[in-house]
Amino acid sequence: MESHSLCSQTIRAKFPNHFHAQSLPRAIINGPNPKSLFPLPSSPSPQSLSFNISPTMPLLTSSRRLEIHRRRASFVRRSSNSSSKFRARALGSDSGRQSDVTRELIVLNSALTLVLGVANRVLYKLALVPMKEYPFFLAQVTTFGYLAIYFSILYARYRAGIVTKEMVAYPKSRFLLIGFLEALGVICGMYAGAMLPGPAIPILSQTFLVWQLTLSVFILGRTYSLNQISGCLLVAAGVVLAVTSGSDSNQMLAGIAFVWPVLMVASSAFQAAASVVKEFVFVDAASRLKGKVLDIFVVNSFGSGFQALFVLLFLPFLSNLKGIPFSELPSFLKSGAGCFFNIGNNFSGCDGAPLLPLLYIFTNIAFNISVLNLMKISTAVISSLVVMSSVPLSMYLLSMPLPYLPEGSSLSPFFLLGSAVLLIGLILYNIPRTQKWDTEL
Repeated sequence: MESHSLCSQTIRAKFPNHFHAQSLPRAIINGPNPKSLFPLPSSPSPQSLSFNISPTMPLLTSSRRLEIHRRRASFVRRSSNSSSKFRARALGSDSGRQSDVTRELIVLNSALTLVLGVANRVLYKLALVPMKEYPFFLAQVTTFGYLAIYFSILYARYRAGIVTKEMVAYPKSRFLLIGFLEALGVICGMYAGAMLPGPAIPILSQTFLVWQLTLSVFILGRTYSLNQISGCLLVAAGVVLAVTSGSDSNQMLAGIAFVWPVLMVASSAFQAAASVVKEFVFVDAASRLKGKVLDIFVVNSFGSGFQALFVLLFLPFLSNLKGIPFSELPSFLKSGAGCFFNIGNNFSGCDGAPLLPLLYIFTNIAFNISVLNLMKISTAVISSLVVMSSVPLSMYLLSMPLPYLPEGSSLSPFFLLGSAVLLIGLILYNIPRTQKWDTEL
């Protein structure tokens, strides 16, 4: 074994442009994360950035310059089964500005996602006013409508050179897994939602964050501080308190078989697993594409494509869940299409179509794109916190008189209490963790 000491030596290097969004006051450089179940470096986050390096690695080139100082550190050349470990600290005003830009970008995307999340929930309720007899048709239009829109955008970006051949050639098995998990989430959610009372559905869905936190630890090898875990749990508790406002909240599951709430929790687990796999895809693609960031429309298009495929395979099963015999499915879809487009006076009770359903579909697509983009520049947990924050705001707006929903509703003090707990949880999660400037992995 051969060792070379380095004292007070300055290494000047330049990071590629694709790392600028993750540049931090400290750059932590190490080998693969042993906690990860997949053979890739730990995923980039606002707290850390990891990538492989060797003593013979050539200088990296780009426009950003960082100074990496070594203090009492050494390269240790070992056998091929060993990995060298050293500390590095990024200094200078450039890294501070990059970190500020990253935080501002996350805050702006979080605000946009929150607004779209609230609009998505409100417009979904409004879209169901004309489509109240055809929610299954609306769900199918939304699912298969994604394909035409996403793949059209993907094709345009491919022709423009934004999406490369290497991105399109990314292994489709990951997208197949995402589509399968999301399809299972839809099936379990529809099965349980048909048997559960309405207020119980958003309450049980808040287990999504707990599942996501747990799965990201085991799949991505992430670690969370005590204040982050406490903040996530407070957010979930706040949403539960907010959505349980009402006089019948204590009896909402009376007479309901135990299997239905369990199935709704399982639906949240499948959706959470799909979101964690998406985050893994972005991290894995960065290593496969030599640092290039995988375009979000590649993930959206192929993930939605496989989801639509599995939904299509389960279509006879899903129609029976909604009480529609498979033999009557074509006529049901024809009637749903007539109400959706609302042409002529042949359909009663379809006032507001097609404007409200189309507004919901386009808002829902924009919301999904925004969530995935926020996940790409931050983490899946942060995107989930933002999405969960939209629940009380949506409930407040839906309690007010709206077009096609003139009847308002009153909210109990539990709503204000739950909103306060949710806000405390968000603040607690985002409190900076006290760390040393030099961190050894």
